[in-house]
Amino acid sequence: MKFQIKWKKILKSRYFITAAVFFIWILFFDQNNLITQIQYRLELNQLEEEKEFYKGEIEEIRSDLDELQSNPRTLEKFAREKYLMKKDNEELFVIVEEE
Repeated sequence: MKFQIKWKKILKSRYFITAAVFFIWILFFDQNNLITQIQYRLELNQLEEEKEFYKGEIEEIRSDLDELQSNPRTLEKFAREKYLMKKDNEELFVIVEEE
């Protein structure tokens, strides 16, 4: 019984009511509320994953670039495969595979 009376006093206290209103305001109505913070965290995680992916892509492209700049045969192979370039006395046949 005394426990119930203490809780009623605490719940009617203006400090408790002020604190409760403050926390409700912060959790739901503020510009940086809890829902917005969760969305920001999810977006940040997605952007960090994309960052790691693009770092890997950059490293792969840099290694390809180094290989192209150092080896003329690789450069010729790259030009023939990617840009369908050919020498003057050659014919080029492109084979497209259907899936």
